[in-house]
Amino acid sequence: MKTEHILIIRFSALGDVAMIVPVVYSLAHQYPHLRITVLSRPFARPLFDNLAPNVGFMEADVKSEYRGVKGLNALYRRLMAKNFTAIADLHDIIRSKYLRLRFNLGRHKVAHVNKHHGEKRRLTAQNGKQLHQLPTVFQNYADVFAELGYPVDLQFTSIFSREGGSLFLLPQEIGERKSFQQWIGIAPFAAHPNKVYPVEKMEEVIRSIIKLHPSCRIFLFGGGGKEKETLDGWQQKYEPCVNASALLRSLEKELILISHLDVLVSMDSANMHLASLVNTPVVSVWGATHPYAGFLGWNQDPANIVQADLSCRPCSVYGRKACVRGDLACMGQIQPIYIINKVEEILSKR
Repeated sequence: MKTEHILIIRFSALGDVAMIVPVVYSLAHQYPHLRITVLSRPFARPLFDNLAPNVGFMEADVKSEYRGVKGLNALYRRLMAKNFTAIADLHDIIRSKYLRLRFNLGRHKVAHVNKHHGEKRRLTAQNGKQLHQLPTVFQNYADVFAELGYPVDLQFTSIFSREGGSLFLLPQEIGERKSFQQWIGIAPFAAHPNKVYPVEKMEEVIRSIIKLHPSCRIFLFGGGGKEKETLDGWQQKYEPCVNASALLRSLEKELILISHLDVLVSMDSANMHLASLVNTPVVSVWGATHPYAGFLGWNQDPANIVQADLSCRPCSVYGRKACVRGDLACMGQIQPIYIINKVEEILSKR
């Protein structure tokens, strides 16, 4: 009898790939006989390497080595050697559609994610907006596996044990966590400007947290030249601040540190999803996008969402569109005290 072996396709950015982890984990543990291979970009490997014994990772750089039709054909030939019995396309873009087509022609069992484009257009419309909760991305992914004959009950807490990742694997500058300290993360950036809280207001959040908790440590997350400049500036200006991304320089180590935070303040960005994978509560700040689109981090409490009540929101599903007002009021109208109060609520329960 042929071994059941499922291929899961999900390229895209880090946050998007991170969102499939709870579903893949649930699938792996509920079907231990099933071989699972996740096909994604190389950076995503740390999310899956130790997820479950029956989960493997296959990297494919579709922007260089497997670029274009010729590259995808080469990738398809490589995939065919793995003897997959089912294909789950969790991306549904041109690249994955092409691979899906090839597998369909080979009479494989194939299913792809429903992105609910029509409902999202109505959610972001400026006229006749229909503001209601859409199915979560996690449910959309689970529906794909159900279509392939593997219904899953979504159950996931963390990629680490209850104690979190080992701090001994981190640089000595991180050190041991003291019992009297609050460890707080700040991830102030996102891929698109209309998902970013104003830097000067986020600095006010940092100042207030330090004033309320003089013994706290604040770990800053973000990459890129301008982002690093901002984070380095805060590190120099405020003693409790550490530019964690510059110090750690790896996804594996960032996940370990995030697993030991009391709370992370994040935009609608990859860091929200990374914190969700290690069971760390997030105060998420939303601008042009909206949790109703289904992208709130796994198992995050909706009570910890911070957002402005504007009739134009959301104007974008992913945050790529220009502000329809031109003034980014969706972020500008959020006062720092709203974020601070949410952080304080979470710390009071720890």
